[in-house]
Amino acid sequence: MSLDSDVIVDRRRIRRKLTFWRVTAAVIAIAAIATLGVLVTPGGRNSLTTSGSIARINIEGLIRSDQERVEALERLEKSQAAAVIVHINSPGGTTAGSEQLFDALSRLKAKKPLVVVVEGLAASGGYITAIAADHIIAQQSSLVGSIGVLFQYPNVSELLKTIGVKVEEVKSSPLKAAPNGFEPTSPEARAALDALVKDSYAWFRGLVKERRGMDDGQLEKVADGRVFTGRQAIELKLVDQLGDEKAAVAWLVANKNVKSDLPVRDYKLNPRFGDLTFLRTAANVTLDAVGLGAIARHFEQAGVSQAVDRLGLDGMLALWQPAGTN
Repeated sequence: MSLDSDVIVDRRRIRRKLTFWRVTAAVIAIAAIATLGVLVTPGGRNSLTTSGSIARINIEGLIRSDQERVEALERLEKSQAAAVIVHINSPGGTTAGSEQLFDALSRLKAKKPLVVVVEGLAASGGYITAIAADHIIAQQSSLVGSIGVLFQYPNVSELLKTIGVKVEEVKSSPLKAAPNGFEPTSPEARAALDALVKDSYAWFRGLVKERRGMDDGQLEKVADGRVFTGRQAIELKLVDQLGDEKAAVAWLVANKNVKSDLPVRDYKLNPRFGDLTFLRTAANVTLDAVGLGAIARHFEQAGVSQAVDRLGLDGMLALWQPAGTN
């Protein structure tokens, strides 16, 4: 056999080997992507981990509107979870976001036994979230309450005068975009804001009165914007029991016929591709092997961008802020 023939045979052999490994890598990549789909879709990881168990969900930080969270709670309604324990550690957030979360948890409670555990804080919108449950448990030193509504905005009109800057505007009516922070708030604008705050506050009060079974006298004691410790909140009917997750499980067993030997398993409200570090790395390596690395990096970047926390809070707030944090 000539030298040229040997070279041709060797090249063909090398190509066959490369083809084999490329196909193998592609199969691994497809398997990884399929596994990812199982983990993050409605019938996937959360459904598997909550089957035959008590689902644990966490509400933490600032509460704002979140359609993905609503959809996750709707999936939990249809899951095989026997009951739900909601852990709350939140100072509140927007009134709209708090109302959305309250409504979603109320629908979930209609399908499954649900109990709330206040970890450190359930204030303002966090307390709106808590009263979706029929039973609220708090630790003795937890902070609960802050029943009130806030509309807060900076006013830099005096600063602008000092540095010699004037903001000009043309608007269709005096209350359009008022207040704007660039000029003193007019009496008319302040009255309009006051009406908004009072209406939302009346809704908040009515919700607490209904859900906690309070009369007007009891409501007046707790609805002045203060927070209370768990020990105080018991006497004021803001919470039902002192304790932790074990107390929540015991309550479900005693009052909702939940089996005492069921495990408590996490149910993630916002499963992300970026959370699955090992699977993401494996997918990137295998996709790079078949020349599809750009696709892997696209999905990785998408996961990261979705995980970025948006700090802007638009609209009225049901939010507790300790003095000096403004």
